[in-house]
Amino acid sequence: MKKIGILLVLSGLLALFGCSKEESAEVQKKETPAAVTQDLTAAEARAIAKEAYVYGFPMVVNYKTMYMYAVNEKSPEYKGPFNYLGCEARLYTPEDKAVVTPNADTPYCMFWVDIRQEPAVISVPEIEPERYYSFQLIDLYTHNFAYIGTLTTGNKAGKYLIAASDWQGVKPDGIDEVIRCETDYFFSVVRTQLFDAGDMESVKAIQDVYDLKTLSDYLGRASLGPAPKLDFPEWKEGEQFTAGSFNYIDFMLNLINPVDEEKELLKRFAKIDLGTNERFDITKFSPETVEAIEAGVAEGFKEIEAFAAKAAKDPLASAKIFGTREFLKKSAAENYGLYDFYVMRAVAAHMGLYGNSGFEALYPTYLTDKDQVPMDASENNYTLTFKGENLPPVKSFWSLSMYDGKTQLFIHNPLDRYLLTSAMMDQFIKQEDGSIIFYIQKDTPGEDREANWLPAPDGPFYLVMRLYGPDSEALEGKWMPPKVEKVE
Repeated sequence: MKKIGILLVLSGLLALFGCSKEESAEVQKKETPAAVTQDLTAAEARAIAKEAYVYGFPMVVNYKTMYMYAVNEKSPEYKGPFNYLGCEARLYTPEDKAVVTPNADTPYCMFWVDIRQEPAVISVPEIEPERYYSFQLIDLYTHNFAYIGTLTTGNKAGKYLIAASDWQGVKPDGIDEVIRCETDYFFSVVRTQLFDAGDMESVKAIQDVYDLKTLSDYLGRASLGPAPKLDFPEWKEGEQFTAGSFNYIDFMLNLINPVDEEKELLKRFAKIDLGTNERFDITKFSPETVEAIEAGVAEGFKEIEAFAAKAAKDPLASAKIFGTREFLKKSAAENYGLYDFYVMRAVAAHMGLYGNSGFEALYPTYLTDKDQVPMDASENNYTLTFKGENLPPVKSFWSLSMYDGKTQLFIHNPLDRYLLTSAMMDQFIKQEDGSIIFYIQKDTPGEDREANWLPAPDGPFYLVMRLYGPDSEALEGKWMPPKVEKVE
């Protein structure tokens, strides 16, 4: 675990004391539009509220993670203050119940970074060529604005400076790349491939060398001190689905550097006091306007759910709705005929917050067998067959994980095995034609087949395949995963 300097570590704690939004606005460099509410009609308030809700929904659920992970020290999910790189070198097991559909491929590091005062420098060691790793960098909008890792920067040692989009500094010596972020904070999810249970010490050794510093610390200069205090609004579960979400959207809009094409949009949002120097307060509006704002939120969420239902039917949806701002604009036009990508971004946050961009990972999911019947191992045994060379086409590795259909968690089983992975390829038993049959059932298929056994619960279950570094055949739908078949 790495600290970023005592003064900046304290900046995470300053949230406990707070200051007014007006005070924080004075010290930040944002040009915030003035509130315009006097000529607002109910119809206009409703339309703006719908538009702002769809636009801002990802920022709301992102704020929840920020608050739980880096602001609220009493949260059971608290991972450390801003600018603290914390890692977990362990396998998730059935005892881990906080996160559904957990990953047992890549032990995680997760951390929030505050770059209001100055840029941050991420350093990575040289990693053996066969091991996958990635730093997924996510801004406040939830764009995957950049990656550091095997598939992008390679497995060589490197130092990367993450700066706000309006930073005017010069690239220091020793820095491999300057990466720009549109927002004053960013979140990082770090994944380091685990080959097997005996490989954990190697993963831990790698995680221990990952490093995070302020630019001042990197240059060996005196720290600039903590950034100005912010009054983080208390998270209230459920408000992400109501007009209460505007409290968080309003806060987050003061932590962005808006792109030119959205400045007019943000002026429109200011008509209902979003992103201005005045804290959003729905009680200041007339009852008629409040009703209109609430109706607009309901319409916005209905639009998100409708698009989500459509996306759920597309096995390649995850490759289309996660990525950079530029990628999302292109995908919206080419894949959905949309003028903007805001509903796509909202659906991505709603369905799978912090999902990887398609070039980094795909997630084919099995909810039914080949006959479209939900799978239940209390009644049936199943197989999944990869014929010949028809294995998942990837640059890094792939896996197949088992989850209990009721709890959405891993299950206890005699082998303590929760997934099968390409790292186990030498152990799998192959048929004469080279095919590999995976046995998916609650009881052993026999000692001679256990190498290919993925233990299932005594009841309903589902499977998730993960393709890290999917090749173009997978991204373009030319390769499709085989179907799960019920054993007759």
